[in-house]
Amino acid sequence: MLFNSIEFAIFLPVVFLLYWFVFNRNVKWQNLFIVAVSYIFYGWWDWRFLFLIAFTSFCSWGSGLLIARYRQQRIAKIIHILNIALNLSILGLFKYYDFFADSFARLFLQGNSDNLLLHLILPVGISFYTFQALSYSIDVYRQKLEPTRDIVQFFAFVSFFPQLVAGPIERATNLLPQFEKPRTFDYTQGVDGMRQILWGLFKKVAVADTCALYVNHVFGHYQTQSGPTLVVAAVLFAIQIYGDFSGYSDIAIGTAKLFGITLIRNFRNPYFSRDIAEFWRRWHISLTTWFRDYVYIPLGGSRVPKGKVIRNTFIIFLLSGFWHGANWTFIAWGTYHAILFLPLILLGKNRKYLNEVAEGRLLPSLKETAQILLTFALVTVGWILFRADSISQAWDYLLRIPHWGTLYSKGLLAATLLSIGMLAIEWLQRARQHGLDLRSTPHIWHYILYLILIAILFFSYSNSESFIYFQF
Repeated sequence: MLFNSIEFAIFLPVVFLLYWFVFNRNVKWQNLFIVAVSYIFYGWWDWRFLFLIAFTSFCSWGSGLLIARYRQQRIAKIIHILNIALNLSILGLFKYYDFFADSFARLFLQGNSDNLLLHLILPVGISFYTFQALSYSIDVYRQKLEPTRDIVQFFAFVSFFPQLVAGPIERATNLLPQFEKPRTFDYTQGVDGMRQILWGLFKKVAVADTCALYVNHVFGHYQTQSGPTLVVAAVLFAIQIYGDFSGYSDIAIGTAKLFGITLIRNFRNPYFSRDIAEFWRRWHISLTTWFRDYVYIPLGGSRVPKGKVIRNTFIIFLLSGFWHGANWTFIAWGTYHAILFLPLILLGKNRKYLNEVAEGRLLPSLKETAQILLTFALVTVGWILFRADSISQAWDYLLRIPHWGTLYSKGLLAATLLSIGMLAIEWLQRARQHGLDLRSTPHIWHYILYLILIAILFFSYSNSESFIYFQF
């Protein structure tokens, strides 16, 4: 079920009313209801994969109990490793088996992979809920979290429908305790949640989907396009993927607020970053911190010699690229960002910018402006790799950029104006939680809110694109 669909527009208010007026007697009823509606939400796409998410949830819940029971014995470590291996094996089978089989056939069987491929359908959101379930068992094993005996609470934690299929990837230490205590409706939180949903819909329906019309045409016919057109399409894809993914996160976080649940923030205005390190502290925060806490730090993090720090950095960027999909383009994209990160590590400047850009000022300085534009340009080059079907196509795309010619303009004006409007609002609101966080703001912002609502209604009829990160 898509957030930008008529089905969800009916589903959400019905679930909201039932949650607060029928199943509000105690926390057990609320949790049971959350599990039921989350499975309806997920099964709307393909009910067969409900068995898969239920199996993943049960195994992680059971392993947590067994780890706690045998905590001082070697068997706890064995159970922990088996649970990780089982979850990653399921993920690998559905997401990566055909990729490795096809690569093997190309290398050793002259490309004849017909008898090796399984052609399995990739379950929506499997990378997200697998990593979420794994965080629980790992934290239990590390004794950062006591296991829950309430299976309904745990199933609610894994399957909570707002963030089930595209994140944020929640930690059990943050989300699970919220299902353990009674929840009461907070009007202020609910209103803020509705505004965040609207902001997310604007970024997705109006901005990202309008950019997609231009981007899809240019990337689909890039061999016949001029250099300026290719540059503009790359920039608009950078805007598209940000509006699409951060828009989903805003809708998810805002929806969760309607049910008294607080999710972690997943984006913090990444395109205002002054270097690549700052960009990655602000982009897809839940995944970046997952790899940091469960891979980078266990490998030694930054408290090891420079050579090992570089090794650790390349490992997490390669894993991040591979997490996004079974294609060499994603691995190349991760490698590209690791290379960009390398000078900052060698110079010890990878944690230089921890504050908001132009803090306390309306406009950035010339130096900050140059840093933001350079970082955005470097990130945009990486997005060409991310968007391309193959590395050779991405390389061909880049080689054609110096060719001068006429700028393809169909749909460009609308995409440009909407993109500028979105970035302008996020710049003005950069110190707040989201673009329509309107607490203590001038009254004019309420008129902006009405304009955004009109834009959502207008563009929802002309644009309709699935969320990009559903494929991951």
